[in-house]
Amino acid sequence: MSSTQKKIMEMEVVSATSTHPLYTLLLLRPACGDGAQLPDMLPGQFVQVAVPDAPHTFLRRPISINYVDRAAGTMALLVRRAGEGTARLCDLKEGASLNIVLPLGRGFSIPERQTGRLVLAGGGVGIAPLYFLGCVLSKMGFNPEFIVGARSEADLLQLDLLSRVGEVHITTDDGSAGHHGLVTTHPAWHEGGAIERVYCCGPAPMMKAVALLAHSIGADCEVSLENMMACGLGACLCCVEKTVRGNVCVCTEGPVFNIKDLTWLD
Repeated sequence: MSSTQKKIMEMEVVSATSTHPLYTLLLLRPACGDGAQLPDMLPGQFVQVAVPDAPHTFLRRPISINYVDRAAGTMALLVRRAGEGTARLCDLKEGASLNIVLPLGRGFSIPERQTGRLVLAGGGVGIAPLYFLGCVLSKMGFNPEFIVGARSEADLLQLDLLSRVGEVHITTDDGSAGHHGLVTTHPAWHEGGAIERVYCCGPAPMMKAVALLAHSIGADCEVSLENMMACGLGACLCCVEKTVRGNVCVCTEGPVFNIKDLTWLD
């Protein structure tokens, strides 16, 4: 699914909540006096954020849309502190202004009806687009369930939010919470009936493992790639991914791909 309406908007930080030493949740709304409304946005799409007051950080930062509250006119971004640019975003305070291009890319596809289980598997900041997807699926009458992985209990993100829209299964590498093991080893994959579709976002090795598992059980699978991006518009070519159709830009042809279109199953 994709949207053609793109905007460059000035957004105001309504709140900045540190949910983890490495993560900050930014709640945003169109800047006062702008008169603008949020455009339609789809789960799996992303935005490009200009880093304010950072003369040495020239490129915008791509960030997945965590959720959208249309009634309140707000959207949320879950930002991981990974470098100078994202650190500045994580340190923003209420009232700060951000210049954002949105929405970008192609999002997850939504089934016409649910004939089997819909599993949303993710880890780390990959939880961000999956929560948005879970909200949309739930509002449409579907029953999403999550399989969430992390290194330890302290690294699990947004479990309270996820549990409001679907059943949550937890895995941790050290066994401090939920199932002791990787996302792909959770018993939920083989319990509770046939899985119709898998949606996945997280570290590349995890996504590839989930893709192979989904393929082995006959489930359709979409993954949201996190290739390095600069422009977000397909001009710089730094996010190119090899597919069965040749090399494509993740920022325009993705970030969401069906695994049948990638070369992971070769």
